[in-house]
Amino acid sequence: MPSTHPADGATRFDCEKQPARGSQAMIVTNHPRASAAGAEVLLAGGNAVDAAVTALFALSVVEPMMVGVLGGGVAHVRRADGANVIVDGLSTAPQLASGTMYETVSDELATYRETRGRANLVGGLAVAVPGALAAWCKALADHGTISVAEAVEPATRLADRGFTVTPYLVDCVRDTADDLARDPGLRALFLPAGAPLAAGTTLRQPAYAETLDTIGRDGPAALYGGGLGRAFLRAVADDGGIMTDGDLAAYEPVDRHPIRGSYRGYEVLGPPPPASAGVHITQMLNLLEGFDLRALGFGTPESTHLLAEALKIAFADRSVATADPAFVDVPVERLVSKAYAEEQAATIDPEATRAWGPGVHGDAHSTTHVTAADAAGNVMTTTQTINGLFGACLQVPETGMIANNYMYNFDPHPGHALSVEPGKRVFTSMAPMMVCRDGEIRYALGLPGALRIFPSAFQALVNLIDHGMTLQEAVEAPRIWTEGGVVEIENAFPESVESGLVDRGHEVQRVGRVAGGMNAIAFEDDGSLTGAACWRADGTPVAIAGGLAREGVRFSGL
Repeated sequence: MPSTHPADGATRFDCEKQPARGSQAMIVTNHPRASAAGAEVLLAGGNAVDAAVTALFALSVVEPMMVGVLGGGVAHVRRADGANVIVDGLSTAPQLASGTMYETVSDELATYRETRGRANLVGGLAVAVPGALAAWCKALADHGTISVAEAVEPATRLADRGFTVTPYLVDCVRDTADDLARDPGLRALFLPAGAPLAAGTTLRQPAYAETLDTIGRDGPAALYGGGLGRAFLRAVADDGGIMTDGDLAAYEPVDRHPIRGSYRGYEVLGPPPPASAGVHITQMLNLLEGFDLRALGFGTPESTHLLAEALKIAFADRSVATADPAFVDVPVERLVSKAYAEEQAATIDPEATRAWGPGVHGDAHSTTHVTAADAAGNVMTTTQTINGLFGACLQVPETGMIANNYMYNFDPHPGHALSVEPGKRVFTSMAPMMVCRDGEIRYALGLPGALRIFPSAFQALVNLIDHGMTLQEAVEAPRIWTEGGVVEIENAFPESVESGLVDRGHEVQRVGRVAGGMNAIAFEDDGSLTGAACWRADGTPVAIAGGLAREGVRFSGL
């Protein structure tokens, strides 16, 4: 566990990974080959958006369980002129979907999302209209400098020539082996001879390489109206799905303004609804602003209790209020106001937990993340997913594309803010966050982890701002999570924290990890960049320094 630095009161502890530091550019992804693909683009003169989108295409090859062109996600772009934009590429419910399309199991919290036959989790009825490819291409067209063909080229090489399978990928295959086995293409690719492929072997995906070539040639039209789209719709229909060509034709990514909050002199920017992060991270930071967290210390019973209470309050409001703003009137101004936070904070008991209900009224599991920055000041932090491990466990024959299971994100019960409605965007916990001070960007970060994403990003921000951690320490520090019931704490917390939470009335469960591998970039006072990735994934930062020769220099040697 960490210790307190006597000079500045900041928290310090040993980390498993080391950060990277450079003066020109930085790319951090959750796989070394994807980081290499992004770095290749930066070294060739591309900007941060070019690198991030290129890395996403590469991740669709090397992290096929996490991300793909048939998924969805949220990108947060900061242009060199200081403007921020959120590119919403979240999936939507098909037009034939309805609030009663699934038969639910119960109203209990632990099984609330479950449906008969797991229809919202595996197979054709679990598939939502994909937004990833459209959004990646939009970000590239609006903010990048290279073509789609150039962006897919490193990924095409990886798919064609293959890459070395990591233990992390093998663990994901093992965890979903039964569902993978139901699909002939996935079974052949990931369960050769009936067992998970072995770490250290080479995985080639020639059919997906051809798909990427098609995307490079035709752009998003290959899926939205083209041959790839027709193949996708046939596969979904053959597996019981209800998507039509009209769903693909109608899909468009949406540019949104970020939510802007303030915390101890910093400006915190995150995605707005239907994403939870901007609203509820701002809400939780507002709640904690009246408490001296640095004095309480990181990982103490007192500070951890406050984090848990803030999470419980935010999740109570999220359950009724944060959804697609085209369908639900989200009370954003109320949720992010300092006055509302003061009302809620005044009811927090430092010595005891309580049951929290919503203070406002309205009515995935597996993901990946990329953070990139260039020397000109462009930054992109983006979270993307096919939702569950290997999505709906449905591969489109002869294309290598894996369908999402984003319908699982909806409330399967009708009549609620988060219930299924035709054309409704899924809500998400994705948290591609940026932090500024005096108008200058200081941090960009994000991570995978379904409902645990924005609570983990929130804790990283507290680690940086309140506890004075380095970037590496902030992304690796032990995390907690709760949505109102059991408080999960990672195993690195000492027994004193567990017993202190129990004494305050919390039900506590120790877990190996909370959420997935965070990656982040810090923008240092001297103009350099620090990149960090944590132990929870295969994350790898690549820093770029150096540059071209001094102008006018000529070689005069032998």
